Amino acid sequence: MAEEELQPSVNEAPPESQPIVGVRFQEGGKIYSFLPGSCTDLRPGDFVVVDTAWGRQIGRVVFIREVPPEKRREDLKTVLRRATGADLAIRQQLEEKARDLLIQLRRRALKESLPVKFAVAEFTLDEKRLTILYEAEGKADLEKIRSELAESLNVQVELRQIGPRDRAKLLGGYGACGEPRCCSRFLSDFAPVSIRMGKVQGISLTPTNITGMCGRLRCCLAYEHEVYLEAAEGMPKLKSLVRTPHGVGKVVDLLPLKGTVIVQIEEERVEVPVSSVEVLPKTSG
Repeated sequence: MAEEELQPSVNEAPPESQPIVGVRFQEGGKIYSFLPGSCTDLRPGDFVVVDTAWGRQIGRVVFIREVPPEKRREDLKTVLRRATGADLAIRQQLEEKARDLLIQLRRRALKESLPVKFAVAEFTLDEKRLTILYEAEGKADLEKIRSELAESLNVQVELRQIGPRDRAKLLGGYGACGEPRCCSRFLSDFAPVSIRMGKVQGISLTPTNITGMCGRLRCCLAYEHEVYLEAAEGMPKLKSLVRTPHGVGKVVDLLPLKGTVIVQIEEERVEVPVSSVEVLPKTSG
């Protein structure tokens, strides 16, 4: 995001000695870096006002971190000010106005059979710009809606298409595990997810077990992948013939996080610690 740079006062510390302020605009959203400017007493959790590429917005401070001058980006701008109670009250009013508008857009989409799902409507703090995020299969012609909104509200309107994962992140809710969705809580970016990751974790590859509420492969498959790979090191392969305290059998399942394997010994399946398992050499013939 780009923000309007403020000129430092003569009493400010030189830029090279200033820390970096990480600001987030949505819960679980990306963190953007700013210079603190005259706001030298900011703390995590504080609300601040900044100018962005989408207009003036309120964000929340996530961290304040010292960064060496040689590693600092040259295009960083400055926090305008700490948000006041009036700023927060205005934001709340604009959020309510945006929610009402979003309801109207969804009703219109249903009535006119528009192939879009409107996800979010957001006004900037100065109410000069309205951004609407929507999901659609392919391209959707929404120019008529954009021009009508711009004329009736007297604002600049931007309609931005997003993917199903982005929409699920914005809507929030709970995942199949019963916990709030990971994407809404802490995932700032979406990493590539593959079926192979599910295989490594021993998950059933049926669609209901590996897809999230967005209809795509679950994000947890990606960020848990390295943990499973590390835990699976040194474990016998599936279908390996092994000797255990219970007898000789074949490995039918791996439980990397528990450090155990499931072994089929005749008609019985037993769970055995990896440390108690000896892999037997393959026999020819």
